[in-house]
Amino acid sequence: MRRGVNALIDGLLIQRGHLFPWAPVFVALGIGWYFSRTSEPALWVICSAFGAGLSVLLLSRRLGVMGEPLACAVALMLLGAALAGARTHLVAAPLLTFRYYGPIEGRIVAIDRSASDALRLTLDRVVLERMDPGRTPRRVRISLHGDAAFDAQPGAVVMTTGHLSAPNGPVEPLGFDFRRNAWFQGIGAVGYTRVPVLYLEPSEGALPVFASRMALSGHVRATIPGESGAFAAAIMTGDRSGMGQDTLQALRDSNLAHLLAISGLHMGLLAGFLFGALRLMFLMVPPLALRWPVKKLAAVGALFGAAGYLGLSGGNVATERAFIMVAVALIAIVLDRRALSLRAVAMAALLVLVIWPEALLGPGFQMSFAATAALVAVFSAMRDLPEGWRAPRWLAPVLALVLSSFVAGVATAPIGMAHFNQVSHYGLLANLVSVPLMGVVVMPAAVLAALLVPFGLDWIAFWPMKLGLDWILFVAHAVASWEGSVGHVAAPGPMVLPVLALGAIFLMLWQGRLRLLGLLPMIVAAVLWQQGDRPLVLISDDGALVGVMTAQGRALSKPKGAGFVADNWLENDGDGALQVQAAARWPGTGGPGVATFDLDGIRLVHLQGKKALSAFTTCRPGDIVVASGDLPDSLPCTTFDPDRLSWIGATALLPTPNGLRPLTVRDVAGKRIWHGVSHKVPPQNQYLQDQYVLISPTSLP
Repeated sequence: MRRGVNALIDGLLIQRGHLFPWAPVFVALGIGWYFSRTSEPALWVICSAFGAGLSVLLLSRRLGVMGEPLACAVALMLLGAALAGARTHLVAAPLLTFRYYGPIEGRIVAIDRSASDALRLTLDRVVLERMDPGRTPRRVRISLHGDAAFDAQPGAVVMTTGHLSAPNGPVEPLGFDFRRNAWFQGIGAVGYTRVPVLYLEPSEGALPVFASRMALSGHVRATIPGESGAFAAAIMTGDRSGMGQDTLQALRDSNLAHLLAISGLHMGLLAGFLFGALRLMFLMVPPLALRWPVKKLAAVGALFGAAGYLGLSGGNVATERAFIMVAVALIAIVLDRRALSLRAVAMAALLVLVIWPEALLGPGFQMSFAATAALVAVFSAMRDLPEGWRAPRWLAPVLALVLSSFVAGVATAPIGMAHFNQVSHYGLLANLVSVPLMGVVVMPAAVLAALLVPFGLDWIAFWPMKLGLDWILFVAHAVASWEGSVGHVAAPGPMVLPVLALGAIFLMLWQGRLRLLGLLPMIVAAVLWQQGDRPLVLISDDGALVGVMTAQGRALSKPKGAGFVADNWLENDGDGALQVQAAARWPGTGGPGVATFDLDGIRLVHLQGKKALSAFTTCRPGDIVVASGDLPDSLPCTTFDPDRLSWIGATALLPTPNGLRPLTVRDVAGKRIWHGVSHKVPPQNQYLQDQYVLISPTSLP
């Protein structure tokens, strides 16, 4: 016993000096606990967690070698939960609680494109007809589906007539919560319009940074025509509204989409280019080189350049996160610290989690820090290799490029597969022939072009930039067109990524041979992912679509309509089929607007449209009826209609030994602040009783 305790103490002593990188891990655990709850913690609980965490942190030094690290871990988890709760309440804004149709007025603060390639406007200073300003959403996002072209002017006040509703919740239980994501963006309603958008007031200098970005974006696209110009505008200003859907899909399928998003790669390349150029320029001035610390001056100059790029690119969360990572590295140079270390990565992660706790749930944060931490850990380990193990100097750059692409790809692959349900089989090859060009040609040319714009000489830099982007787009389309270039992956269960991440973190951060224990949770996560089952039946939150898992894949109840939901279901299944192909798997219909399916003795009926609803009279006990319109409560079967689904959300039916057990979004997500306040009384129905179990006439296997 004593020997085991001594071994534990010795193991902890080895960690001394290496414990700081664990700080963001425990803060993340607290944030994860907050977001995993099914009920909103009271404000006094959040304040108490903050006070308790701060107190434990301040008193931890008195607890000795064993007690201090454990106390700090508990304190950081409490502080993480408190930060997430505080952030959630600080961004609170009114959420639309009903379907609105009427005039919409607001100021344009963002311009992008929807998944259907429609121009999309985000408006603030919103005015809705007959709505109290105190209940009006702070921001709304509307897609323009009309035929008329619209030249959006940043900062201008516009008006149109359209449909609005609250942002959608998850399309299935355990799915991504779009409403939570919109909450942290300040968006309280989303919708569309099919009529022209009218200008009420010009911008008149409003939102100057946004207006400058869009002006530069337009200038870049006018100078560099085609998709290359849209690509150049995207990496210089963050404006992707000019990118075509075919190009975006090719970049995704070839694993080159990260070159489009202004993230750590772009910020790092720009800061690295500025740092190297400024240092070389300072060294060429002997009085300056001999009297001043030119390395630190170059780092400061690169920091200001990165800050300017942050403002120019729109300052979204991904870019701000990348700027923090670069700023930590540059400040480390100024302070004579190692720029690339796990401590620097941990500091950047900690700052991001303190400012944006919700970033933990997104793929951007997870992939950025997974890649960065893995690269730093691998190259730090390589620094300690014996001289004989190191590559020749002439071969080192090539090996570094191949190894960095391989390590970053392996580190981010599970996260990308979990969030996007696909894997690019030739992504490593595409990155090897594209990323070097991005660093050597495209980003330096972008910096030079930005400096030459005021003099009208930017065409000098745009010419090589266009050549580099033409090559990248050629690679993307070529790789995406290869047979078998994209594989589809089923979505993992909710515990797979956390378990996998904790195992990988332990493997990287723990000092000593025990770090190999981190492989165990990684193996467990892989097994859980492999053995996970997708729901037998899925029902959309408005009753407009039903999907049943078959031997050929998920069968959908209709070939068109509810396309967003259908695409998400098929992606989460790891199914590359289109909606019309999935609808062809449905075995048959029960007449116009009626789709039926036999679930081993349980009759599933989907009623679509008013005619099918009016013709429907009764059902048998044990039947399941899903309808796109409201049904009477007196039916003897189990029913899912818009009225009931609005209370429970999208629903999955899971097989049990006794029948089917519904699992709803409300069961999983609970009632959180971003779901809004519902004044509806929950409907009393068979599926809300008896522990959500539906008994079939013939039991399922």
